[in-house]
Amino acid sequence: MKYMIMLYGSQRDYDAMAGRPADPAVWSAEDVAAMHAFMEKWNGELVESGEFVDAQGLTAPVHARRIRLENGVPVVTDGPYAETQEVLAGYTLVECESFDRATEIAARLADTPHPESAVLTREWYVDVRPVAGGYDELEA
Repeated sequence: MKYMIMLYGSQRDYDAMAGRPADPAVWSAEDVAAMHAFMEKWNGELVESGEFVDAQGLTAPVHARRIRLENGVPVVTDGPYAETQEVLAGYTLVECESFDRATEIAARLADTPHPESAVLTREWYVDVRPVAGGYDELEA
């Protein structure tokens, strides 16, 4: 079964990692390198185990567009969105034996490095969801 592990962030997180003054603290080049090394190792271990399917990071929310219907007409709003504190920052798709194994893989992300001085402005979490391979696998 395939599972999607979804990671979240905010525009402030992207700004901090880019070195722009922000709260939480600005990430140094060393902080960013440590995070990238951790993610590369995590992904590499999934490749070695045969569980890795795909992974992608997404650009900052400032580059996003939201399309919604208003009176039946599509309305486009450029990001970031004041009403949304966090957005999907990236995902990893794994194929493994069980939901428990996918959860175990995702839980390892709790050790992702971040600057010692960074005060988390939100609770850390990732989501794990089974991927439906077809209509017959969609459940309410």
